[in-house]
Amino acid sequence: MQRHLKKLSLLAALAILSGPVSAEKLILKFGHVGKPGSLFEASVNEFAKRANAKLGDRAEVQTFGSSQLGKDKELLQKLKLGQITFSLPSSVMSSVADEFGVFEMPYIVKSRDHMKKVQDAIGESVLNKAAMDKGYRILTYFENGFRHITNNTRPVNTPEDLKGIKLRTPKGAWRVKMFKLYGANPTPMAFSEVFTALKTGVIDGQENPYAQIWSAKFQEVQKYLSVTGHVYTPAYILVSDKHFAKLPEDIQADLLEVAADTQNYVYELAAQLETDLLTSLKDAGIEVNEADKDAFIAASTPIYDEFASTVDGGAELVKAVQDLAN
Repeated sequence: MQRHLKKLSLLAALAILSGPVSAEKLILKFGHVGKPGSLFEASVNEFAKRANAKLGDRAEVQTFGSSQLGKDKELLQKLKLGQITFSLPSSVMSSVADEFGVFEMPYIVKSRDHMKKVQDAIGESVLNKAAMDKGYRILTYFENGFRHITNNTRPVNTPEDLKGIKLRTPKGAWRVKMFKLYGANPTPMAFSEVFTALKTGVIDGQENPYAQIWSAKFQEVQKYLSVTGHVYTPAYILVSDKHFAKLPEDIQADLLEVAADTQNYVYELAAQLETDLLTSLKDAGIEVNEADKDAFIAASTPIYDEFASTVDGGAELVKAVQDLAN
């Protein structure tokens, strides 16, 4: 018994000398829909790399692309449940809060510099407030990009060329309204389902930025690419407001800092991809035409009128974004 007590005393002394057992590292899951080679994947991976360097042994950001953890709406739900820490929604945010529909207005965002001004002016006071009212929080703005139309029917030069084309859109009401206005047959569908639907002829075409078109290999199942640039879609590093607030304050602060710092990387990469990937798409054999943007802008007035008249504060929001383009 005496020998046993001595052994316990020795173990206790060693425990005191070695200090407290280190806390278990927090695992912070980041789910998104981007395919390998996409701007989404590159953006999220860069954020994770910078975050993990700063967090050290306190926490680790783990990334899951290609809809591994769910499609956009599933990821929004998993944020609420605390099953993931981050997601990177884009167009789907217009179905979360009406205010995000302003980015669905055709040609309203002119450039990335314009988008930065919008972020500074109304990002916190309007957009993040709208997100927080729904239980979310925006850490910063990344990018999906300027969207263009691909299809297998004909080159699209004016809205009239879209007549009867079955076109996949994201699951946002304003994009559907816009393409109905242009004469297309819009078909909301999850991004992960689009390639197969194009290949089998369930749909005729789709609209996305070059980075999404290229990484999803749509050039393999589409004949025509029409450079419309009809909508610029931001992407948002989104968290659950409730669950993010439960993280240690130092980790919250570090994640906010890293998110803001990563934005310039994302915008610079996006600008480079716009040039590089258009060349790659042409080299892959897809036929490219420059659309008549003035014709699309002229045809878009009714969608602005509807947003202004049906969304609370919609007219003021549109004017605020447009004024910042100057």
